[in-house]
Amino acid sequence: MTSTTGPPGSSVNRQWRLAARPHGLPVASNWEYRTEPVPEPGDGEFLVHILYISLDPAMRGWMNEGRSYVPPVGLGEVMRAGGLGLVVASAHPEFKAGEHVVGTFGVQDYAVSDGRGVIRVSDESVPLVQYLSVLGMPGMTAYFGLLEIGHPAAGETVVVSAAAGAVGQVAGQIARIKGCRVVGIAGGAEKCRFIVDELGFDASVDYKNEDVRAALREHCPDRVDVYFDNVGGEILDIVLTRLARHARIVLCGSISQYNNQGPARGPSNYMTLLVDRARMEGFVVFDYAKRYAEAAREMAGWIADGSLKSVEHVVTGLEQFPETLLKLYSGENFGKLILSVGDEVG
Repeated sequence: MTSTTGPPGSSVNRQWRLAARPHGLPVASNWEYRTEPVPEPGDGEFLVHILYISLDPAMRGWMNEGRSYVPPVGLGEVMRAGGLGLVVASAHPEFKAGEHVVGTFGVQDYAVSDGRGVIRVSDESVPLVQYLSVLGMPGMTAYFGLLEIGHPAAGETVVVSAAAGAVGQVAGQIARIKGCRVVGIAGGAEKCRFIVDELGFDASVDYKNEDVRAALREHCPDRVDVYFDNVGGEILDIVLTRLARHARIVLCGSISQYNNQGPARGPSNYMTLLVDRARMEGFVVFDYAKRYAEAAREMAGWIADGSLKSVEHVVTGLEQFPETLLKLYSGENFGKLILSVGDEVG
């Protein structure tokens, strides 16, 4: 086994576990904070000191019982989350101490892994947090959702909701790179200014302070060819009334509905799909896992030439997890929400 010197206090592994299933927004009683000894990796395993944890809207769905694309987090289990960390001890032939890795490590300081689903950081010159944003699951979600489901063509109009969020900002920029007119829907003047002035969107709609229906008529005079939907609910219903012939709606998420205590609101204007010969299709990014390297190479090229930017909203402190997670559902985060766990070691 190889190892590096652990950080001060490395004999303790802090964890957040799911104590009860939420009804609506998660509250303090849904969580259990626990400390345990740092685990030892067995044969064919390695120990990761987690540095950054990815906080994603999908985490709310993982807390619910019922059929989904992944099993729910079990009661009493460490909360599932993607993360980036440093291998600090290894008995695995393919992972060495001192390597940065990305995987589903949970909301804790340390995790033992057998390597399944874990990816090495390929370029140490890139800021590590980008491997949880534009080069991580949000970037992959935007890339494959837009290009494989949306099929945007140069000259078409693409509308993106939650456009200043982790997925939305990348989806909109890729649409721009592909030669589309891009309109982003975001909450608040600062976010709307950011997606136009910094990310190059052609126009923005402030859903908190504007009439969304009227704004889409103004900014999408030729109607909407591709809608990348991150929010569902009322916004989806409005966009359905503005579709062009043969439009494509990419169902990525429905953050406006995740904390409903009753049934989710379905689209009441769905008959426009028939009238406009349009389609609405959902997808799960994990289905494209074998092609992540392909997407990462192309997006790394766009980052290098300045055509693709990313913004990360980093909050420090594992103890801040419950309240930081709620920022996703109040819209307080600006860009990809990441929890910084601890200092670099080694």
